[in-house]
Amino acid sequence: MIDPIYNLDISHPPDINGHFGRFGGRFAAETLMGPLKELEEAFYEAWQDKKFHEERFHLLKNYVGRATPLYHAERLSKEVGGARIYLKREDLTHTGAHKINNTIGQGLLAHRMGKKRVIAETGAGQHGVATATVAAMFGMQCDVYMGREDTERQAPNVFRMKLLGANVIPVDSGSATLKDALNEAMRDWVASCESTFYIIGTVAGPHPYPLMVRQFHVIIGQEARAQCLAQTGKLPDVAIACVGGGSNAMGLLHPFRDDDVRLVAVEAAGHGLESGEHAASLAAGRAGILHGNLTYLLENDEGQIQGTHSISAGLDYPGVGPELAAMLEDGHLDLDTATDSEALEAFKTLTRSEGIIPALESSHALASGIRIAAGMNPDQIVLINLSGRGDKDMDTVFNLLRGEIEGDQA
Repeated sequence: MIDPIYNLDISHPPDINGHFGRFGGRFAAETLMGPLKELEEAFYEAWQDKKFHEERFHLLKNYVGRATPLYHAERLSKEVGGARIYLKREDLTHTGAHKINNTIGQGLLAHRMGKKRVIAETGAGQHGVATATVAAMFGMQCDVYMGREDTERQAPNVFRMKLLGANVIPVDSGSATLKDALNEAMRDWVASCESTFYIIGTVAGPHPYPLMVRQFHVIIGQEARAQCLAQTGKLPDVAIACVGGGSNAMGLLHPFRDDDVRLVAVEAAGHGLESGEHAASLAAGRAGILHGNLTYLLENDEGQIQGTHSISAGLDYPGVGPELAAMLEDGHLDLDTATDSEALEAFKTLTRSEGIIPALESSHALASGIRIAAGMNPDQIVLINLSGRGDKDMDTVFNLLRGEIEGDQA
């Protein structure tokens, strides 16, 4: 039996052409239009199939480890002052991040469609690991595209993917980061769509991907909503998530859209918005077409995609999911940013106050949540999505903090 907290209704759907307001759509090569429509039909058919969900929730419970806890971070709350801070512990899932929710769903769909090979793009490596994990479980061939720069700063995840049997393909074009990995994965799919299922890792891409990925992630917010009511007797006053493409943000925030809850998306400000070295598409971008959908993106006056920068590989993307762009424009979403240094400080603060080492992506949400909570009252609640754990970021953090940590121990 599926717990009733997991509402299977598709609320706030896109229109028939995949648009959320003016954003979204399906801008793709002609050779992909047929496969995209086939995927859309397969998704809607599966979503109406009780057996599909029974198998999905069986795996989410017994393989992934759901439901993940909602944790009252009492020491952090006391240190910050102001509101009570609660963490949705997606870092405790199998593979260590929220990404597995989506790959379980898409992996089941690929298996249902008879596909023998899956491909994926990845930045921080967590989606690549989650895809490789599901491919191993289903016995599928798996190829993962990853920017060369990201393979170097996320070497532990590259090893994990290879250990799971995936072929990791470094991408050297462009900035050699997530955007370029997605470009190469799209090219692969164009040439192999009859036998290949492309597991996109975020709420971007051409329709039906933004909707499909969102639906596979809303369990995050559905659980958090029920857990917050059970633990506190009320809903949170603020719900906060980091945003690269936006999958963990849509997963947490979407189930609160019809509630009186402030929804906050936190983008990577890198070295600062004024520096131009950031990945804040909503805060500093404009509407344009990227990877098959109309959304906010970072581009220059000639329409060329700009380079991005973030300390966190998973947020280092020049666009954002179209539904988040629509939510911002229609007033359902508040926007915040965190710089590299602010995220790193939040990383240290949570680690030392609660004994929880967060991913650098999640640390951006923490930085914002700490600021917001400090200005609130003790009877108020700030909910932060801890989208992943920090194991993968140890090399990055070691290089940045080695002198400070060793100095503390001297």
